[in-house]
Amino acid sequence: MAKILVTGATGFLGRHLVPALRRTHDVRAVSSVDGDVGRRGTWATFPDADVLIPLAGRTFVPESWTDPAGFLEANLLGAVWGGDYCRERKASMVYLSSYLYGNAGSMPIPESAPLDTPNPYALSNKLAEDVCSFYASQYGVPSTILRPFNVYGPGQSDRFLIPSLVRQARSGGIVEIKDASPRRDYVYVEDVVNAIVKAAERKDGYGVFNIGTGHSHSVAEVIDMLCDLVGRDIEVRDAGERRPAEIMDSRADVARAREVLGWTPHWTLRDGLARMLEA
Repeated sequence: MAKILVTGATGFLGRHLVPALRRTHDVRAVSSVDGDVGRRGTWATFPDADVLIPLAGRTFVPESWTDPAGFLEANLLGAVWGGDYCRERKASMVYLSSYLYGNAGSMPIPESAPLDTPNPYALSNKLAEDVCSFYASQYGVPSTILRPFNVYGPGQSDRFLIPSLVRQARSGGIVEIKDASPRRDYVYVEDVVNAIVKAAERKDGYGVFNIGTGHSHSVAEVIDMLCDLVGRDIEVRDAGERRPAEIMDSRADVARAREVLGWTPHWTLRDGLARMLEA
């Protein structure tokens, strides 16, 4: 039974992950009430662990445009002090990065595709990955990087697209969206949790793995699924506003995660939406 330290344990992903890990591991769960992970002194107060899973950070892309420095500080420093924590305690790390491929030239997108950081959030994760790679190569800290595509599930803030659409569909009113065209590879939170659990068992050097479904859906298609699930038509008001540096399609190649981690996604988008409507 490994000792696992999870920061950001009370966030969206942490609330799903911690119970899953506790089935087989000794989990130390910490959150913002235990200190700021951007400060070195906070890490000295954390208990020793065999594996670190740093989930504390900032994730909302639109907000990153208004506070780029804040995102860089939170996500990059968290990786720096996390890497040092692992160096000092001979621990391994599972780092949750994000989609880093911009408007990729071909689909599905492998981990070897050129990286692009079209927003401050993506930039913060790319730099954090560089930190993990450095600690792995220079200090021997085993580091597994997971790049989830678009995570969704119960308990996620409705600032994010899927929870916002679900809330509006359940309310029976008009669904308001910015742009119906962009397509995303939406991966259900339980599949992401399963990937993290498997990655926590990995102790080999440095590895990067896409976490997605291999399928993409437009905003319009998501709304059509919700219409079918709630059993009625939904009036949609599309503002036709495209975000700066919008990514028009993303679809993950998950062959490496399947081969190395023994992980495969199980949730379809329709099943995930149905679970969210129930929740």
